[in-house]
Amino acid sequence: MIDWLQHSTPGLLTLAVVSIAVLLLLIIKFKVEPFIALIVVALLVALLAGVPVETLVGSAQKASDSLLEKGFGSILGHIAAIIGLGTLLGAILEASGGAQVLMDKLMNAFGEKKAPVAIGLAGLIFGVPVFFDIGIFVLAPLVYVAAKRSGKSIVLFAMPLLAGLSVMHAFMPPHPGPVAAAGLLGVSLGWIIIMGLAVAIPSWFVGGILYSYWIGNRIIVPVPEEMLAAAEAARRDDDGREPPSLGLVLSIIGLPLVLILAGTFGSILLAKGSSLYSVATFFGTPAVALTISVLLAFWLLGFRRGMTREKVAELSAASLKPVAMILLVVGAGGFFGAVLAATGIGKTLANELSGIGLPVIALAYVISCVIRIAQGSATVAIVTTAGIVAPTLADLNYSQPQLALVVMAIASGSIIASHVNDGGFWIVSRYFGLSVKETLQSWTIVETILSVVGFAVAALLSLVV
Repeated sequence: MIDWLQHSTPGLLTLAVVSIAVLLLLIIKFKVEPFIALIVVALLVALLAGVPVETLVGSAQKASDSLLEKGFGSILGHIAAIIGLGTLLGAILEASGGAQVLMDKLMNAFGEKKAPVAIGLAGLIFGVPVFFDIGIFVLAPLVYVAAKRSGKSIVLFAMPLLAGLSVMHAFMPPHPGPVAAAGLLGVSLGWIIIMGLAVAIPSWFVGGILYSYWIGNRIIVPVPEEMLAAAEAARRDDDGREPPSLGLVLSIIGLPLVLILAGTFGSILLAKGSSLYSVATFFGTPAVALTISVLLAFWLLGFRRGMTREKVAELSAASLKPVAMILLVVGAGGFFGAVLAATGIGKTLANELSGIGLPVIALAYVISCVIRIAQGSATVAIVTTAGIVAPTLADLNYSQPQLALVVMAIASGSIIASHVNDGGFWIVSRYFGLSVKETLQSWTIVETILSVVGFAVAALLSLVV
């Protein structure tokens, strides 16, 4: 039996299927933290597949070459600084009042009749540096006020905002999902930014504008009075500082993206070894670009506008707390992927799936969808799927743009059909006063549209790059 598991294609496939089933069982049924479940399943798979203990965990004298440490370390070395710095950037932008400035300017530009579009654009722009749930906490009060003034359903205003925040969180650095997938598949973040924008914007327009207008005029939900009261209280508690200018806010958000893109195209267009090449490479390194942007944000949005060092330190510490669990999940996912590659399970599974006749980009999407729907976490869906498809991609000699589109397909699958096993579902339901049925009719369908359109755009682009 053991020999069959370790050396035959049916045995390795059985091990792959059982490992994913056990992983989902631990997370869904027994409520085990995903990073613990990933570690446990990866260790069991490695042992059953015949990986020597010293190869798996090293020895008391040296563990640095072990699958465990290399699996964790290779991916965390790539993403930890990026996610941490991106989180700090979002925190200082939020605390400085940048969201309010952005929303006010957009509302003035679009007018009351097109307020949902303005709110959606605010979510799209502010969603670049800010995590999905933080974006809701910051911008929801502005949605309450806009909906109350118009006398229309809160759904009409909430869904465009949520769609904007969701597509940025799914497709764009420095968010954990696309950064983790890029690290696992070896893709430049410059290409992730380019393909992320190409996929996110049409997805947002179809799901966040077209469908949201349609459903927002059919599900009529007034703004709960307690939410309006909380929004007004938040306005009264404002510290009275002058808000930053819109230009400054947009510059801080856009600077790291521009630097990373300059580094990506500089590596293509500039002569290797030249001074310009070195400059573009240095400043275009994601960690360097984000460090520059964070330092500028701390000075221009924080210290220069009266924030004390104690306030900035407190803000930084609070914003980084949620990052720990994200990094643990991604690290454990990296270990799981390393085990699948080392045992040959990943390659065997990928070869068999390829035999179905679907392109790798479609397989990546389907696998990500299944894992997302089963256990709810987009991050778990992304890192698990990337680990499964990585061995196949290693043999296909895909270009950077093609790999970036596979990442987009995985990210698209990771947001499909948000339902009751997804924490985001309950945040949306509670923050906007929607029943479970109303949340399923609005938010769940919006997420599914974002997913399907995102994959369709990625698939079409894959035919021409």
